[in-house]
Amino acid sequence: MNTNPPLQLDLSFKHLQMMLMRVDLLIHREVRRWQMANQNAADLLRGQYISDAEVDALLKQPFGTHWRHMVAPPPNGEAEAYARTLAKTDHQIESMLTQQNGSGEIPRLAYLAQAFNLSQFELDTLLIGVAPALDLRYERLYGYLLDDATRKRPSINLVLDLLCKPGPDRLLNLADFSDEAPLFKLGFLKKVVEPGMPHAPILNQALAPDPSFVAWLMGQYEPHPDLGKFAQLDNAPITTEDILTAGDRLHQIESSEAEWPLFLFAGADRAAQVASARLLAHQVKRPLLKINMRGLVAQELTPATALRLALRDALLTRAIPYLHGWDVCLKDRATPTPLLRQLMQHPDLVIVVSELPWQARAGDRERPLLRLDFPMPNYNQRIALWHQFLQTDEQTAAALKLEKLAGQFTLRTGQIRDVVATARDTAIQYGRDLNTDDLFAAARAHSNPGLSDLARKITPRYDWADLVLPDDPTTILREIVSTVEGRALVLEGWGVGKKLATAGVTVLFAGSPGTGKTMAAEVIARELGLDMFKIDLSGVVSKYIGETEKNLERIFNEAQSSNAILFFDEADSIFGKRSEVKDAHDRYANIEVSYLLQRMESYDGVTILATNLRANLDEAFTRRLQFAVDFPFPEWKDRLRIWKTLFPTTVPCDDNLDFERMARRFKLAGGNIRNIIVSAAYLAATNGQIVTMEHILHGTRRELQKMGRLVDLDDLKVER
Repeated sequence: MNTNPPLQLDLSFKHLQMMLMRVDLLIHREVRRWQMANQNAADLLRGQYISDAEVDALLKQPFGTHWRHMVAPPPNGEAEAYARTLAKTDHQIESMLTQQNGSGEIPRLAYLAQAFNLSQFELDTLLIGVAPALDLRYERLYGYLLDDATRKRPSINLVLDLLCKPGPDRLLNLADFSDEAPLFKLGFLKKVVEPGMPHAPILNQALAPDPSFVAWLMGQYEPHPDLGKFAQLDNAPITTEDILTAGDRLHQIESSEAEWPLFLFAGADRAAQVASARLLAHQVKRPLLKINMRGLVAQELTPATALRLALRDALLTRAIPYLHGWDVCLKDRATPTPLLRQLMQHPDLVIVVSELPWQARAGDRERPLLRLDFPMPNYNQRIALWHQFLQTDEQTAAALKLEKLAGQFTLRTGQIRDVVATARDTAIQYGRDLNTDDLFAAARAHSNPGLSDLARKITPRYDWADLVLPDDPTTILREIVSTVEGRALVLEGWGVGKKLATAGVTVLFAGSPGTGKTMAAEVIARELGLDMFKIDLSGVVSKYIGETEKNLERIFNEAQSSNAILFFDEADSIFGKRSEVKDAHDRYANIEVSYLLQRMESYDGVTILATNLRANLDEAFTRRLQFAVDFPFPEWKDRLRIWKTLFPTTVPCDDNLDFERMARRFKLAGGNIRNIIVSAAYLAATNGQIVTMEHILHGTRRELQKMGRLVDLDDLKVER
């Protein structure tokens, strides 16, 4: 939908009309020259053959001169009359500009010439090229002068005829039509080859205007076609949210005494960067032109071209360019000299936005660089942001567990804002007041979703009541939860993280298959309100040297902003007793383990390694893990609790199900017991629809067979 205001006959439009009157005079003079050359307009074949008279005229024509200027001189005084009329028009245009100087208003064309340092020749060339886009009669006029009704755009040769005196000196102006000349380098005009002329020389090439420039000339802004959707002009009013989101960085901007500095915004908090830029633009009463450099480069536009067009549109709209995604332009943590030179030569404020900080060499700095950091909000800042966007008092904040939210989810300013909006939408949808569950669900949804492509998301189904473990492992699991809940306060609020500890929580779960390792991870995820992703390490480990590290790097990079628990299953595939290094593969196997532990420690979230055989782990590696939980094989009393806990109360069953017998006679882990219950339920669904001991025992038989264990038929008899 076009939200641009309707076109008005303002000063710019009146000035454009007068400038086109000047073009009309030039065309009228050229048409008169053509007619004086004795061309027969009634000749239907004109332009399709070459007459003897024309050949004679061409042979007599000096180098660099159009033949129709040489055939017959104009009548007495006609050339002087054109010159006087042209001078009078120029005087009227100059008078209009002089009269408006006092008001401070400047027509768009005059501003264009001033901002881009265009000569009168370049400005006239631009108008000749733009004219057909504003009035179709110019198409017919150009076709007449080109002696070809199918051609509707001016050729470079025609522009030289209109603007230059006859003679070879006019060819000196060809430099103004090179690819590096302002009109073409900035994309105001482009050279095109007309149909049927695939190898046209430069003089015969036509000029076509940029549609976005024509729109600007009419008082509207459309991004250059190469910028497209990656350019956005922001002229919306400043809001209270902008001021709160920018925080105290506005003071840093206001305190700067530099004129036209180059602002370097670096960090991950994109919402705070945008808010600060909007405030800066508001201070100087200018719009903000947001340019997505990463998106443009992904569309195969070179950084230099993307930057040139971005700065062009910024000058046209008198906006401050906001160049985000600048990381894609960096080489070795620095902006290449040609790009930096473009930034330095832009005669206005520039804001360059990246996640990584970068430096400029002293020799490349022609203007001051002002750096502002936008790191991820810390714990106290996150609490303040939750309060700010929810507009809550202390009592409501406590009820919504905002401190827990701030501790569990390391979110950027914009993410917290979006979480609040999503949570409110959910509450409205269900016709209730906003609650903690809405906020936690929205926070999980707005964390980085890219991890789903690399790992399997697990929806927690279990709580503490479902977990059957001895007291000591259960206590350690609760300590893990307490550590995660309190780490933001301890590490950031109390400053322990500055020297003594990192934010990552690394855990080892060791135990036989089916003893509850995955269930315990789900219980922790549910208690903390975090997403859980399961990664099978056996699928990550590669026989090719270096590939395992690449796979792990991809996972941790995506997980860094996911606020999720990473559960690495089948850790036996990568961990083992440190062996003597006999070849390159042994050495790289140890490197893989060290790399995994290093990334676990640097990851700000919770990582859990699950292994079936703790004895295979090297003690040197185990010491680097923060928690280690052993999951013993359950004794019969624990097995009885597992049977009773796992069997759903909603399943129809006989009153004589003997779980105690099952627990005593069959040494099975929780995972096996779960499989038996599921199998028995399916059997009962098509056989009486009530679970009986026969179903339970039949499921047990199949489970034992699957495990490769001997089956004692006496144990599988139903006791009467």
